Amino acid sequence: MGQILRKWKVHIGIIGTGNVGSATAFSILKSCLATELSLVDIKPGLAKAVAEELKHANSSIKCDVAINHFERDEDLSNADIIIISAGYPRQPGIRMSRRELARKNAEIIKYIAEVVPSRNPGAKYIVVTNPVDAMATLFRKVSRADFVISTGTHLETLRFRAKLAELLGVSVKEVSGFVGGEHGEAAVILWSTVRINGMDLNTYLRMNSKSMNKAEVENYVKEIAEFIIDASGATRYGPAAAFTDIVKAIVYDENIVLSIATPHRFNDIGEEVFISVPTVVGNSIGPKLINILSKDELRSLHEAARAVYSTYKRSIKELVEDLPHKL
Repeated sequence: MGQILRKWKVHIGIIGTGNVGSATAFSILKSCLATELSLVDIKPGLAKAVAEELKHANSSIKCDVAINHFERDEDLSNADIIIISAGYPRQPGIRMSRRELARKNAEIIKYIAEVVPSRNPGAKYIVVTNPVDAMATLFRKVSRADFVISTGTHLETLRFRAKLAELLGVSVKEVSGFVGGEHGEAAVILWSTVRINGMDLNTYLRMNSKSMNKAEVENYVKEIAEFIIDASGATRYGPAAAFTDIVKAIVYDENIVLSIATPHRFNDIGEEVFISVPTVVGNSIGPKLINILSKDELRSLHEAARAVYSTYKRSIKELVEDLPHKL
């Protein structure tokens, strides 16, 4: 088992307890993944309110967990895993890309990266704040932490599998397959990875006299979040389930394949940038299963990396123009 599991105590911190952060906190509590759960939010009273509700819920769940709350990022200490979900979300009724959040959220991520690591030595960081891949790139650069991942396209992967199961009329348990690239516009549907009952998609469709409108699936994966946000104000349960998958893989050293984002080097990009490929996730990260992908998929991943890097560089440029301390 991994290092965290051997300690028999797992302290998980969540910075940012809005819609996604609070739903993720509940999902982690429900899964009994933490022996200590610390919530942080700069909005007065919010972290405490969420903590109190979780304590009420835990009267039913009955996990052996201590629940803390703080209003300053600096007050979080000695956490094993830290989920960073602080930042500005996309707003209902406004058509906007996750990339448009980069400038506002870069300042928040930079501050967290500066003040949190010194009080949490050896912590593993899971970045959720959008645009998540650019923000993970920024967090890693500033914090210099050893273990930094972006939740990447694991959420798109869950959406992808759900839609495939619905269209094919099969149980989602029978469906596997991944989405890679950027969490957002440059997400790459990795059709070569799809398996239905262990069969590749083309074989399954032929043997069952079925067809698949791939464009419909791709549009669903990339656009359903906007519908959810417009109709209900925010995405909550899908992200919470996705992020809990990642935490669980780390805590229990599962070494399962998830489409998280980690740093990749490309010859024509100035520095390492976070993009998603199917990757083995446990108490350590890797290997990346990039060699199983088709040439077209690899080209699309490269394009996604350029898009993430462009967002990252733009956020850095705007950040140093407004703040006295350059990166």
